[in-house]
Amino acid sequence: MNKKDEEIFTAWVGLIRTSQSLTSIVEENLKKSKLPPLSWYDVLLEINRENEKRLRLQDIGQRILLAKNNVTRLIDRLEKESLVSRKKCGNDGRGVYAYISPKGENLLAIMWPVYRDSIREIFSSKLSSTEIEALISIQKKLSAS
Repeated sequence: MNKKDEEIFTAWVGLIRTSQSLTSIVEENLKKSKLPPLSWYDVLLEINRENEKRLRLQDIGQRILLAKNNVTRLIDRLEKESLVSRKKCGNDGRGVYAYISPKGENLLAIMWPVYRDSIREIFSSKLSSTEIEALISIQKKLSAS
């Protein structure tokens, strides 16, 4: 590996490891607070963002931040806890919507302060506004590919 490739590889590995490490800290903080995992929050938030508080199952996997596999099993767990309900799409017999329940909305409200405080502690407290803006710019460049 030449020096340029080494730098690129180091940056790449660092980005992945940092993401994993920060996510693990958030997960641990939720666990310490006796709250469900971040994946639950992630799904509930995406459904809750919709005007009708519903989202097609196939769209959930495209929107969530965390692992995209096993969305159906995750929805099964959320439904078992009465946090979401499923209903067939009226115009598409194969499509299914997940609707957030009032209990799901309440869980979001309980989980958010722990998540927010974690983000502040491990992320925004360590970066200046200029660094955050630069990071956003970098992310936009990378996601455009």
